[in-house]
Amino acid sequence: MSQVAKTSRSHRRDKQFTKILAHIALVSLSVLFVIPLLWMLSTSLKPIGETLTNPPRWIPSHLLWSNYPDAISFNSKELGYIPLLVYARNTIIVTILSVGGAVLSNSVVAYSFARLKWPGRDLFFGVTLATMMIPFPVVMVPTFALFKWLGWVGTFKPLWVPAFFASAFSIFLLRQFYKTIPMELSEAAKIDGCSEFRIFTDIIVPLSRPALMVIALFTFMGSWNDFLGPLIYLVDQNTFTLSLGLQAYQSQHGGTPFNLLMAASFLVILPVMIVFFLAQKVFIQGIATSGLK
Repeated sequence: MSQVAKTSRSHRRDKQFTKILAHIALVSLSVLFVIPLLWMLSTSLKPIGETLTNPPRWIPSHLLWSNYPDAISFNSKELGYIPLLVYARNTIIVTILSVGGAVLSNSVVAYSFARLKWPGRDLFFGVTLATMMIPFPVVMVPTFALFKWLGWVGTFKPLWVPAFFASAFSIFLLRQFYKTIPMELSEAAKIDGCSEFRIFTDIIVPLSRPALMVIALFTFMGSWNDFLGPLIYLVDQNTFTLSLGLQAYQSQHGGTPFNLLMAASFLVILPVMIVFFLAQKVFIQGIATSGLK
């Protein structure tokens, strides 16, 4: 028995040591990813003269918290007035509409592929997944031509209307989650007289909250950080989003205020970090349980 106990203790020590090594490796990798964020924060608090010093200074000689209000209401002869609050309002509008459209459309389409039986269902699902392999540059020009024909260029519509037509990745993710829900729940509801719509709204949607949160978070981050879409479709500065508005801080003739640019950039990514940390538990749950039968 003593030999067995010693072997058991040895295994426990080895397991604990392996766990410690894994945590050390993960912490080391996380530090590498945090370095750019820390450099952005450091630069956002520096005087303009310390932003391009060689060797670089991590800690400013004195913290300029005024860089943040200056970045929000920046105005110069060379770069002009940069209405950051207007950009934030535009981004919030586009993001809210995109998230709402993505959750609504993807949940309905995925329910059709996962829980309903109709001719050609699997074929259409395969075609839907095949669209993920089409590079965006292939459809960029035809899509722009379509939106121009509709008269939507220069408006927010090209940025949020496509979210109401679902996406292949989100459909696949939700379909896999829906398939983990026992069909017996739907059959019992039908026996009680529930319609298909009520089964979807009262049973499937509440049980799929983690997966729907994943779709909402992905859409939020994609819409909030989108640069190419606003660059293509928006022409008036008053309709710019935050990602496109940050470009206004960059001078084409020198003299870019890097401290204010970093301050504005930190303010732009701050909502994404807050939303992710608040929804982290549900997000991980939705990813981990999707596809498990």
